[in-house]
Parts: sequence; C-alpha cells; structure tokens
Amino acid sequence: MTDPFTVDISVRYRDLDPLNHVNHAVYASYFEAARTDYLEAVVGIAAENISFVIANLEIDYERPIVKGDEPEVVLWVSRLGDSSCTMEYEIHVDGEVAATAETTMVHIDPETKRPSPFPDEIREPIESFEEPSATA
Repeated sequence: MTDPFTVDISVRYRDLDPLNHVNHAVYASYFEAARTDYLEAVVGIAAENISFVIANLEIDYERPIVKGDEPEVVLWVSRLGDSSCTMEYEIHVDGEVAATAETTMVHIDPETKRPSPFPDEIREPIESFEEPSATA
C-alpha cells in the first residue's frame, strides 16, 4: 500500500456535547468527510456522482476528542469485492488513536437500486492506490 490517505478535521463548536467532547454521532460525519475526500482524490470522481450506500458502519471509541484537538482521519480500502468494499478508518489526535471504524460500502445501479459491479473507472484507481492489500 502507498502512504495511507489522511484528512485533517476541524472540531466545530456544534460538534461538542455538554461535556465539550465531540458527540459520538459526529464521528460518522468525520468518516464521511474523509471518505468523500478519498473518493474525489483517489478515484477522481465527485462522491455525489458515485452510487454507493453504506451497508454497515462500526465505530470503536478509544478516547474523547475535545475542543482544541486537531484530529486527523487515516483511511484505506482493506477489501475490494465485485460490488462492495470495506474501508477502515482511524482518527488520530496527538499521535494517539481516538477512534477506529469500518464501513461496508455497496455500489448500486442507480436505475435498479440493486448491487452492481464496480465500473473500471472506480475499481482501477482504488487498486492502483491501495496496491495488493485491497485485492488480496
């Protein structure tokens, strides 16, 4: 695999709960922002032009993210199947892992709303960026 894809995240006031921790639900939006940047940078297609659905999302919280933290999301495709893939994420703050996550994304035919194989214009850039790790 090449160097992992990373995205810097800004903690906004609206992200915080009454304890000044980032609310647990906001983590999903951090992963979504990183995933969108990945698809646009690696695949070269705006995320809104790719027909994906999230079939599964799992998050493990390791430590709170608080106001003033500067989180970074690291993400990679760990599995690339015919019509679905698994993306894994880590949020790092000051060198520590604050959370890990995994999403299963399914490519959908926009007309039939059914799973469909990844077109080459999506598959090939991911395979090239991730090298053998995602296709093994």
